[in-house]
Amino acid sequence: MLSYAITDPKYFNLTKIENISKKADMILFRDKTCNNYKQKAKEFIQKAKYYNFKKILLHQNIDLARELNADGIHLTSLQIDDISKAKKLQLFTIISTHSFSEAIKAQNLGADMITFSPIFSTPNKGKPVGLKMLKEVINNISIPVIALGGIITKEQIKLCKDNGATGFASIRYFL
Repeated sequence: MLSYAITDPKYFNLTKIENISKKADMILFRDKTCNNYKQKAKEFIQKAKYYNFKKILLHQNIDLARELNADGIHLTSLQIDDISKAKKLQLFTIISTHSFSEAIKAQNLGADMITFSPIFSTPNKGKPVGLKMLKEVINNISIPVIALGGIITKEQIKLCKDNGATGFASIRYFL
């Protein structure tokens, strides 16, 4: 099962990449609060390339991801119409989805994979969509689905896998 680490400035600094690399196949640099995102993203990518991540992604900024030679981009659900731009720049493209219709649209626009969330309860993310909805999405689209949201235990990871998820993404699991 694919494991996808998402960074958060509340818990993350560059010294933690090595530990994360022992548990994660892919990693996303996400920091919605910093003033010098470009510099931090550059340092992050340089450090992450020392480890065996299958993909190193940036959050939201397509042009910066291309400029810094990230493997790809993780778009928010509000950026769904930017999938084609990311693909034209040959970026591996993941998009956050929160409904069946967003998942279908992301697939139709050419996303490489989606995250679907929140599966379980997680701070500030609203009511969980749950495993039943996760399975419904997985059964009706042909691109990989990464379960996201409140995944902090091996038991939750197993539940996602048992319901057909290609992988899981988390912030807190990788701490």
